[in-house]
Amino acid sequence: MAKSITQYVCQQCGRVSASYMGKCPQCSAFNSMVEEVIQLETNSEARKSRGGRIHKSVPSRIDQVSIKDETRYDVSMEEFSRVLGGGIVPGSVVLISGDPGIGKSTLLLQLTLDISTRQRTLYITGEESEKQIKLRADRLLGENHKSDHDLYIMNETSLSRVIQSVNDLRPAILIIDSIQTISDDEIESPAGSISQVRESSSKLREFAKSENIAIFLIGHVTKEGMIAGPKVLEHIVDTVLYLEGDRYQSYRILRSVKNRYGATSEVGVFEMRGNGLIEVRNPSEAFLSERMLNAPGSAITVTLEGTRPLLVEIQGLTSPAQFGNARRTTNGAEYNRVLMLAAVITRRLGLKLAEQDIFINIVGGLRISEPAIDLAIAMAVVSTYRDIPLDPTTVFIGEIGLAGELRLPSQLPTRVKEAQKLGFKRAVIPFRRNKGEPLPDKIEILEARSLYEAVQLALPKKEKS
Repeated sequence: MAKSITQYVCQQCGRVSASYMGKCPQCSAFNSMVEEVIQLETNSEARKSRGGRIHKSVPSRIDQVSIKDETRYDVSMEEFSRVLGGGIVPGSVVLISGDPGIGKSTLLLQLTLDISTRQRTLYITGEESEKQIKLRADRLLGENHKSDHDLYIMNETSLSRVIQSVNDLRPAILIIDSIQTISDDEIESPAGSISQVRESSSKLREFAKSENIAIFLIGHVTKEGMIAGPKVLEHIVDTVLYLEGDRYQSYRILRSVKNRYGATSEVGVFEMRGNGLIEVRNPSEAFLSERMLNAPGSAITVTLEGTRPLLVEIQGLTSPAQFGNARRTTNGAEYNRVLMLAAVITRRLGLKLAEQDIFINIVGGLRISEPAIDLAIAMAVVSTYRDIPLDPTTVFIGEIGLAGELRLPSQLPTRVKEAQKLGFKRAVIPFRRNKGEPLPDKIEILEARSLYEAVQLALPKKEKS
């Protein structure tokens, strides 16, 4: 007979406890301990049958492994294909996560509608009905679309029935929306728990490798923005993608943080419209299209997202503090980095920012953490403090140290070339001791050793009255 034991598992970090605790001692999360009942088999044969692998393998010499037939599935969405590394690899497992309502299901439904014109696909949903998926597909395709899509949809949460349906249909692509709704009948715990997410994703990975089926998993996120479930989920899959952006803005950023078949830190840019997510082929132009020229506090910089340079507008605003201590508010930039830059500006340029509220905004809903945007943030703050607009045809690229010195960022020629392509006339950059790779000659290069020199080059010598 099977014997059962009761344990409590933290849904944030996975800590197991024999008794219930209101606060997890490992991750300090409140009310995260969930009761789970584990069935222990006393018969060794029963344990073997329940724990058997889906696919058994034998050792092979590496020179005898054939990869001639391993071709990627083409994806018409170039932004998506770039993030994946050039297409969908058969047998791969891809995890896509993001905030609720950001567009994860819409993006994957668009992907399946595209692939289903060439390959059979199966869309498993545990959160919506088949009719809801059909209504969304009609909206994405439009009224005058052809019904030549080899796409099957199914509302199911049982892992065993999902695998049985895949064995019957033999699709090339399988979509699971979402992994937190799938449950393994052999585990006595609710769907979405640590045990269910870990075991279900492990079996799906084995199934993908043995049957050479590409699987996409949609994952929920916690309130801190991390993927819900055990951390081992990110180690199980081959690729981890994050769909980011302000849900009140139209732009979405698809970011790769792990990819066994391509480069990491690649991004794809999309715009959310009524007919789905539309690719943004030139995101730099899109992010700068609505900027106001000759406005104090606006600076343009070039950031690198993976291998792609993006021109973004950084807005700064200073205002006299009304309630004692001055505030520092950031949107898209690192808060501690802005605090450091404010201290450097105060000490090295003599501006009295201790009595000023400072607001920093990166336009377009982007979140940028690289230090190459330091100079643009500082110039935006100095510009708004002095109430003098910066030249709208100038870009600012460089990292700022505590002594006020400017440091070179990585891949500077690539950044300057992108600025020249979009019609910018000047670039303020750190002084280069070793010239290295030449910079484009159709854009004026202004080199500065320090933040003080950069301000002298970019702003007239006129103090705020």
